[in-house]
Amino acid sequence: MREPWVVGVSGASGTPYAAAVLRALLDAGAAVDLIVSRAARLTILDETGRPFRDGHWSDDLAAWLGRDLTGDDLRYWAAGDLAAGPSSGSYRARGMTVVPASTAACAGIAIGLSKDLLQRAAEVNLKERRPVVVVPRETPVTRSHLEHLIALHDAGAVVLPANPGFYGAGASASAQQLVDFVAGKVLDAMGVPHTLFHRWSGKLGADRP
Repeated sequence: MREPWVVGVSGASGTPYAAAVLRALLDAGAAVDLIVSRAARLTILDETGRPFRDGHWSDDLAAWLGRDLTGDDLRYWAAGDLAAGPSSGSYRARGMTVVPASTAACAGIAIGLSKDLLQRAAEVNLKERRPVVVVPRETPVTRSHLEHLIALHDAGAVVLPANPGFYGAGASASAQQLVDFVAGKVLDAMGVPHTLFHRWSGKLGADRP
């Protein structure tokens, strides 16, 4: 039986993180259900220059990821479709990540707002006690932001801020290496194998290319 990872992309800056996570999941042969919020479409257009349209999602996603999607186990659900599969706890899923996670998405998930399918799917995965990884990308943060993140943590989510480490590539790390570090940490939290970064070996500089 198909058991996908649900990937939600919200409107926060940081769509390269979402792209890296999606590529790595598909490279690992995982089934993926994708939800892109309305605000995220604007961010994707702003950060990549590419549109993301519900009616042309396959072509737009292939262009965004720079990948031929033929053979990938991938399903797309429109954010406004609250009758979609991931809106129900009886829909089979391995878990979910929201990457990047806007403060609005974090708040909505934390209080059970279910404003759109992304928030509803995250709430469903939390109530079903499945792995949920939330990747906030906001700085600085307010008290209310922190309270919502604490609520998500207490509900069982892994709160994984988009904070890259430099020990793999050093101060000369490229933007893609920093993105891949965060994406790799997301996949670690999901229990999905990957080769996105060099792991710490216990020796200074030992793993740098």
